[in-house]
Amino acid sequence: MDVRYIVAFVAVSFLISPVSCTDVYKGIERLKCANREGVNVRPHSEFRHHLRELRTKMRIQASVPGSELDAYIVPTFDEHQSEYVAESDQRRRFLSGFTGSNGDVAVTLNSAALWTDERFLSQADSELDCEWKIFRMNSEPSIGKWLTTQLQPDAKVGADSQIVPHYMWQDLKYELSRKSIRLIDVNRYILDAIWGDQRPQPFNDPIKTHPVVFAGEKWESKIVKLRANLTGVRADAMIITSLTEVAYILNLRGNDIPYIPVFKAYLIVTQKEIFLYTNQSRIDFGVSLHLKSEPCHHENCVQVRDYNAIWSDLRTFAQQWQRVLVPTYCVFDMGASEAIYSALPQKIIVERVSPIIYMRAQKNEVERNGMLNAHIRDAAALCDILSYLEERFGYGDNWTEWQLAREIDRTRRSQKYAHDISFETVVAYGEHAALPYYTPTNTTDTFIYNNSTLLIDSGGQYFDGTTDVARTLHMGVPTAEQRRAYTLVLSAMIRLSTLVFPENLRLSDVDILPRGILWSDFKDYPHGSGHGVGSFSSVHESPITIAHTTKHRYTFKEGYFFSNEPGLYRTFDFGVKLKNVLEVVDTGKVHPTGKRFFAFRDVTLVPFEPKLIDRTMLSSQEKRWLNEYNAQIRNLVGAELKRQTKMQAFYWMMNKTKHIIEYLPEKEYRSAQEANNAISMGKASRILIAFILFVSVRALL
Repeated sequence: MDVRYIVAFVAVSFLISPVSCTDVYKGIERLKCANREGVNVRPHSEFRHHLRELRTKMRIQASVPGSELDAYIVPTFDEHQSEYVAESDQRRRFLSGFTGSNGDVAVTLNSAALWTDERFLSQADSELDCEWKIFRMNSEPSIGKWLTTQLQPDAKVGADSQIVPHYMWQDLKYELSRKSIRLIDVNRYILDAIWGDQRPQPFNDPIKTHPVVFAGEKWESKIVKLRANLTGVRADAMIITSLTEVAYILNLRGNDIPYIPVFKAYLIVTQKEIFLYTNQSRIDFGVSLHLKSEPCHHENCVQVRDYNAIWSDLRTFAQQWQRVLVPTYCVFDMGASEAIYSALPQKIIVERVSPIIYMRAQKNEVERNGMLNAHIRDAAALCDILSYLEERFGYGDNWTEWQLAREIDRTRRSQKYAHDISFETVVAYGEHAALPYYTPTNTTDTFIYNNSTLLIDSGGQYFDGTTDVARTLHMGVPTAEQRRAYTLVLSAMIRLSTLVFPENLRLSDVDILPRGILWSDFKDYPHGSGHGVGSFSSVHESPITIAHTTKHRYTFKEGYFFSNEPGLYRTFDFGVKLKNVLEVVDTGKVHPTGKRFFAFRDVTLVPFEPKLIDRTMLSSQEKRWLNEYNAQIRNLVGAELKRQTKMQAFYWMMNKTKHIIEYLPEKEYRSAQEANNAISMGKASRILIAFILFVSVRALL
């Protein structure tokens, strides 16, 4: 063969190989991009500009002298791998325009892709420019695998090791190395330079103490338990990077992160010392007294140091420690960053799930009572706003999703011990309700009408507890299909709420109970059946997650709180979601193996919508559960509404929680009721005739 043909073939193959590789993974179908005409979409010019600017920075990036970046990874996290991040840390949102709470981005010089979970796929499709590919998180391809199809060997991928979890960094490094692609630490935020003066300032509010009257245990007692755990793994110290763990262990709270009452800080606990790394100007006299910081000369006091001093201290401490516990991934907790791991010699690191996760999840008696009380007040707030909504709707008022969401937030914040909401309030009408985590924006907000379902998913942060509740309403006359969907979801919820089980049952095993109801109707929902709930902490708390797809082997413990949240979503039509928070309680009974029997108690006490319930679909046991649940609402929430003199809400609640017949099917019940009425009328007529005759006879005599 002519050598010119061989050279030409090799050259053409080299030129087209990157193109053919990019077609390997196309991502989900971009429905909004396929049919943009007539669809209200967000303006994308701002985010296109950000993407161009980033690629320019990548070409001149000099983290490694003389090199450029071929790709750049932007995770959703901050330096503490938080689930929610402050406005000043929302780099992924700034770059892409995607506003969902979970998602990672990878950008090459020619392509851009987002990975998010099933909850946010539709939202990502509507928010991202059509240049972006969208992939499902935790499925093929991973970020690393996708980058290997986009880049040539010896390419360089940049990421900031302070905001990338260690486990994620190691996975990326391994996958990229298989194609001789380097993952390098970019030691400054190249996105921040593009953001410039427009980047919001971080919060710097004073840190507050969380009193024992709410926490139920002194922080010194928690430290004793933590040190015992460290002794158990022969560790000299532990580095705590999770903001919720720092707040929990020290009984402190802050306002740095939306929806979660935490503050930016690191904590190091050794067997003899405690070091808190944060902005020292935020520590007032009261907090200093709480931490026994001035002076600090014993093992149960906290030495406060500057936030960035941790990096120099780690280098010093690493020469003293033999073994140090560094947290690893656990459900909603991502573990420590790659930067933390890299700051320590590998030989002294003990990788473990943080013991604080288990301490925090199992609520003490004060926290358990507080959670119930918080849910009672939260239910009163929802009864108040929902009764007002129905009244104004009846008068012909026009409400939008956004207006209702703000009114729910305002009403919730007016309650006793209220701090804030626990996540962005979801108010979704009609086809928006088919998006499980939709939140109204200025471009998607719509009026609420009376011919479809209205889904409200919301929660509150109170000093004595955290709430998370979803209810689906209908402002008109629901269709048979809507009632069937609602009743299926209600039945699924009841199935989990009524479970009694031995204490060694795994969390993931119970997912089949609510989901099985939907499966039997050949339906499903794209999210877990539940998650752990904190106490004046994160609304998503490890280690609890109710999902059969997880591989975790965690079991239920008395004092755990978690959500029970089945749903049913018909794309472009309507959606139904119901959510209660459950408490794990001891039944007092013992399994033949000696294990205790546990059960669940519903602490959410918000009425369901009777007009959406098809009672012919419920068993007598399910009806009994509903009656008992409604009786609890009447008793506990009714008393709270009276105390607050919210009588309109009280009567609305009473109307929604009427007793229903349990043992007869609906048709038989109605027939029996009509027969009883006829019999009663017959008896009354005979008694009346007898009385008239008796009076007449006496008159004649």
